[in-house]
Amino acid sequence: MHSSVDSSSLLQKNSRKRMFPQSDGVFPDTKDDGYMPKQTSLCVLMLYYTENGLFPLAQTTWEQLLYSSFVPSVEFISRLFDAYAKHGKFDEVVNILRYVDMRNFSILPNVYSLAICCFGREGQLELMEDMAKEMASRGVHVSSKTGNAFVLYYSIFGSLKDMENAYGRLKKSRFLIEREVIRAMASAYTRERQFYELGEFIRDVGLGRKDLGNLLWNLMLLSYAVNFKMKSLQKEFLQMVESGFRPDITTFNIRALAFSRMALFWDLHLSIEHMEHENVIPDLVTFGCVVDAYLDRGLGRNLNFALNKMNLDDSPMLLTDPFVYEALEFESCV
Repeated sequence: MHSSVDSSSLLQKNSRKRMFPQSDGVFPDTKDDGYMPKQTSLCVLMLYYTENGLFPLAQTTWEQLLYSSFVPSVEFISRLFDAYAKHGKFDEVVNILRYVDMRNFSILPNVYSLAICCFGREGQLELMEDMAKEMASRGVHVSSKTGNAFVLYYSIFGSLKDMENAYGRLKKSRFLIEREVIRAMASAYTRERQFYELGEFIRDVGLGRKDLGNLLWNLMLLSYAVNFKMKSLQKEFLQMVESGFRPDITTFNIRALAFSRMALFWDLHLSIEHMEHENVIPDLVTFGCVVDAYLDRGLGRNLNFALNKMNLDDSPMLLTDPFVYEALEFESCV
């Protein structure tokens, strides 16, 4: 007959081994000698139960934590929110926030931000908006990170109108829009084929932002290239260079894709020569543009002449920013 074993003790032991080494900052009351106080053990169990969908056990453990005058860390709450959200238990996220609010913990603004991001990642835009209104009514400061998160998740899950309203709120707060959010908004405009609006958005952000590299200029050029507005494309390219920005492989390939589709062979060759002058190595997209331009017009006999002007010493790689493919849909060039 097997001896009885305390399943809770075994679970604590195993979950400690599995989770604790990767949980720096989650359990701040851990001792240097490896001893885990009661609250920390309960935190480990709480995360284990929640991540594995054992919600009655998680609730019991949470109640034990409450009785012990528990002061949670931001890191612990973040992991707990993620675990509940994974299972669609958004009401539990709200309950935890209410506990932090009731106890008047100083981490409340951070927890609001975590809740907003948690809801946003799961596409729960109404819950995200409710949290924002609650923050405003409570006088809780909205950080730049939280403001950008709103725009990001509306870009992914919301309508263009909702996204633009969120962007308008971000501007009123005088926060800088972040690179990831710019890309998300650009992707949203691209999905809806709203390239004029994409260009207007980029101008509103400001083409002079050096911290974003060529991202804004490349998106602006793309907004013209997709509609083959060649004069505007060339004008903006020259303005980019005059403004002190150095074209990269994505810049050149946006132009090359348009030149190829429009059979502008002279412009295509000049662009390739400019690439060589700037020490920008052609990639697979560049080669694809040249091949397509010649083959689509039945000029395959001249293809070797064109390719010999390019660097064929090494196998070309794919270096162009993926947003170009999304917008131009030139899969045949890759």
